[in-house]
Amino acid sequence: MIWFDFEEMEKKILSILMIFILGTLSVVKAEDPYKYYTWTVTYGTASPLGVPQQVILINGQFPGPRLDVVTNDNIILNLFNKLDQPFLLTWNGIKQRKNSWQDGVLGTNCPIPPNSNFTYKFQPKDQIGGYTYFPSTAMHKAAGGFGAINVYARPRIPVPYAPPAADFSLLIGDWYKSNHKSLQQNLDSGRSLAFPDGILVNGRTGNTFTGDQGKTYMFRVSNVGLSTSFNFRIQGHKMKLVEVEGSNVVQNIYDSLDVHVGQSISVLVTLDQPSKDYYIVASTRFTKTVLTSVSVLHYSGSQTPVSGPVPAGPTFQVDWSLQQARTFRWNLTSNAARPNPQGSFHYGTITPTKTIMLSNSETIINGKKRYTVNGVSYINADTPLKLADYFNIPGVYSTNAIQTSPNGGAPRVATSVMQASLHDFLEIIFQNNEDTVQSWHLDGYDFWPVGYGSGQWSDASRKSYNLVDALTRHTVQVFPKSWSVIYVSLDNQGMWNLRSAMWDRQYLGQQFYLKVYDPVKSLANEYDIPSNALLCGRAAGRHL
Repeated sequence: MIWFDFEEMEKKILSILMIFILGTLSVVKAEDPYKYYTWTVTYGTASPLGVPQQVILINGQFPGPRLDVVTNDNIILNLFNKLDQPFLLTWNGIKQRKNSWQDGVLGTNCPIPPNSNFTYKFQPKDQIGGYTYFPSTAMHKAAGGFGAINVYARPRIPVPYAPPAADFSLLIGDWYKSNHKSLQQNLDSGRSLAFPDGILVNGRTGNTFTGDQGKTYMFRVSNVGLSTSFNFRIQGHKMKLVEVEGSNVVQNIYDSLDVHVGQSISVLVTLDQPSKDYYIVASTRFTKTVLTSVSVLHYSGSQTPVSGPVPAGPTFQVDWSLQQARTFRWNLTSNAARPNPQGSFHYGTITPTKTIMLSNSETIINGKKRYTVNGVSYINADTPLKLADYFNIPGVYSTNAIQTSPNGGAPRVATSVMQASLHDFLEIIFQNNEDTVQSWHLDGYDFWPVGYGSGQWSDASRKSYNLVDALTRHTVQVFPKSWSVIYVSLDNQGMWNLRSAMWDRQYLGQQFYLKVYDPVKSLANEYDIPSNALLCGRAAGRHL
């Protein structure tokens, strides 16, 4: 006969149930937090340069609301478009891991029609740092609609500096008094944009930032302008550079810093001077006429206003800016968003699988000014490229139009896509033969700017590459009559916009899409089309 100790069995069953429940709870708890937002885009009137003009507001704000999130947060953002034109926001520097469906550019998304809405769903997966968002449609960026995104590290991931007393976001950029529709009409007619009318800081010609003497503050500075680089400085104060577009960097000290279009930097500033007010200055770089915006750093309790001359900055000194760019280095021992040190990825030991050279130029096509990449000027299709792939719609874009190096052919327009394989490791050379600074951005990725040089790039230029501690970032400058080289590891499948960050050049064709794919479809490589995807063009009326 077999005897059962039911009391003992009951204890064991309860123990097993408790383990199961706790395990289940831990799984639920481990899911990344969700943050929900509802934004409404409208027109409004503001006078940032003293003249009333139409601007784009988000929830009544110009600039738009600041997004403060933590690494891996799930962002659910319902965007209502109350403008009279289709509209999209793109999330500049957010990689959209496996999810180019959420990138918010015309190659991946249908624009949101007037009086309609779309809900973005994305994560700043394994990212930290200061970023921005802005409109990707038409010339809406010239009217506002931009804002700051601050991605903070998870509590268990250490950052390589003491927590600052406060965190200031400075959205700085050139600005026009003209309406965004007028600027677009100028470009459509083949004319160039005029020189900007001023520089704004957070939508105004100047702002006041207040702090306590002896404390240290974070200044997150982004260039949200259309086409102009600027130099940033604070009277009487040193700036410690700590983060650039998601990279923790070697903490060098600077008197002033150049920030090119589309770029972001984060500096720590200690209020270690006598208690008074000090100038915060942003002035244009590489321009015949220097535009300046003056804000104020106010020591709390001070009754002494700013005094003395506004600190002068560099103007045309290209080599000064190039040399400064070379001082931006990865902090190899620091964590970024993940526990492993940044330097644990030895990018310099990897042999590129492909070399691509991209040459920008200004040209005339059909009697109108256009900008090209390797002789091809991009035109938007009537259907997002991602939808064309999903529904197997032929003829939307061309994979043969743009070549991997300049070929000297006649300039032409095309909806150009360059294909690359998932897990390729690319060397991309940006060759700038023009007299103006260029700024290039790649969606979906950060990359290593391994080299800067003047003149024409050659094989010998590789000897000057930094293969040890180049930082990673999403936007790189190319100086006049010069070249810049990036390494990029193609670990993020999708359709990604590679564009000039200078918005008039982007609008007139200086862009294309990089299609990163694996012929074997797998949700491990890329998420499926979202159930709420808008359908337009030749995809309209189809079923998901």
